[in-house]
Amino acid sequence: MIKTLLLVGTGGFIGSISRYLVSKFMQSCCTSAFPYGTFAVNIAGCLLIGIIFGISERSSILTTGWKLFLAVGFCGGFTTFSTFANENIALLRDGEFFFFFLYTGLSVFLGIAATFFGVLITRIL
Repeated sequence: MIKTLLLVGTGGFIGSISRYLVSKFMQSCCTSAFPYGTFAVNIAGCLLIGIIFGISERSSILTTGWKLFLAVGFCGGFTTFSTFANENIALLRDGEFFFFFLYTGLSVFLGIAATFFGVLITRIL
């Protein structure tokens, strides 16, 4: 159990730092009411988790430990639904209804599409 907690915790630590850096970079490049930083990490995380589970389905190259580290730890720390929800509330509060619908719709649609595409990539390779 300790090994599992360390794997998930270490992955989450690295994922959280990565999320912060990517979000800061995206927000510095794209000044807008649209939350590009969280959007980018959530879509990238969906693609990555699709690749992780796609690889897991096709081969035994990823052990249980690696899946815990990458999917639960890193992707769990990298992506963030709570920030997504908070940013949507802020968009509504600020009257940015267009960006609210755009952000919510694109996040759900592209998140699912990216996860599917990640799995598909592993089937092609």
